[in-house]
Amino acid sequence: MTPVMIGTMVLCFALSISVAVSIGLASVLGIQVSGANMLISAKEMFGAINKFPLAAIPFFILAGNLMETGGISRRLVEFAKSIVGGIQGGLPMTCVLTCMIFAAVSGSSVATTFAIGAILIPALIKHGYPTPYAAALQATSAELGVIIPPSIPMILYGVSAEVSIGELFIAGFGPGILISGALMLFVWIYCKWKGWGKHDGEGRMPFFKALWQAGWALLMPVIILGGIYGGVFTPTEASAVAVFYALVVGMLIYREIGIADLYAVLRKSALSSAVIMFIIANAGLFAFLITRAGVPEAIGHWLEQVLRSPGMFLLGVNAALFIIGMFIETSAAIIVLAPILAPVAQHFGIDPVHFGLIMVVNLALGMITPPFGVNLFAACTVARISLDRMVTSLVPFVLVVLGCLMVITYVPALSLGLRDLVYAR
Repeated sequence: MTPVMIGTMVLCFALSISVAVSIGLASVLGIQVSGANMLISAKEMFGAINKFPLAAIPFFILAGNLMETGGISRRLVEFAKSIVGGIQGGLPMTCVLTCMIFAAVSGSSVATTFAIGAILIPALIKHGYPTPYAAALQATSAELGVIIPPSIPMILYGVSAEVSIGELFIAGFGPGILISGALMLFVWIYCKWKGWGKHDGEGRMPFFKALWQAGWALLMPVIILGGIYGGVFTPTEASAVAVFYALVVGMLIYREIGIADLYAVLRKSALSSAVIMFIIANAGLFAFLITRAGVPEAIGHWLEQVLRSPGMFLLGVNAALFIIGMFIETSAAIIVLAPILAPVAQHFGIDPVHFGLIMVVNLALGMITPPFGVNLFAACTVARISLDRMVTSLVPFVLVVLGCLMVITYVPALSLGLRDLVYAR
């Protein structure tokens, strides 16, 4: 059964069939080959999405779209630019910093790419930055959307591996700040070397004026994250609060969202949510079948025999996840692989929260690596260029994030230090 399922899935990927359909078709064939009742498919697909924490996904997607339409993202850009925009290379640094702030609410890298890229990619091009560089920078910076909490992939990992989502969120700050800082340092040095961005300060708003205009926008992540860690509401409830806050600010305070705009926002959010939920449902069925076939246990025993130390295990897992992330969508990969790898990681004495951060950061790299990087396609759409023109500009950014991944992997305190501090109280 398992060879048929994996072979079918790989063949479908090669034929450019969508990830969800490929996984679902492979699962259906697996049921047929094993002679099981087809009613299993309906039961397991429903069970995969019938989980309360998953309700956060459509709400966070809707909150991100409301932020984009309601002028919140534009004000965050102006605020970030007022901080770092006055130095050479300040505009690319503004891109990273804005994505970092926007990520603290949206939970989605694709939403971050469209919301911030629609403003900053044209601005970067106007200031003389090459279009491929602007698109590659935006795609990479938007990756922070799934690393800095709240994060949809972290929610999926928490549900799949039965790990506290709150602990994953608090542990995500260290890796998120590390990657943000590394990207900002890199773009500053790179712009100095290339001689780009000498006039990035033009049109820059004074700090206090930008802070005043972005006050309501900046209060949003404070309320959301403060409410989660203060025990006021759960991460799932926080997603609904984010939607309510974005709606009130966009419609009543900034007054940039009209009743007529709501249909387009809701339709876009519903479509994005449906795609993710369809992937989750099919991946849940796939995971059930391979678990019943004993694949996770077999892989676990094999890894224990081949990779005999925690360090070697983490290196092998990182190499495998990096390749897998190039071809399989992040959400689907987490749902399928987390139940398999997390128990093995615990056998090696690796904290499941730390391992979750490694998985999320590594698979997030798949969003900016060809051939199926979703952030790349989103950035190409905004910048109106083809993917092949981006690849050369993309390589340095991928190397920077890979370097950060190695630090995150082998320095557990970066992820667990804040978690232990918060939850020790």
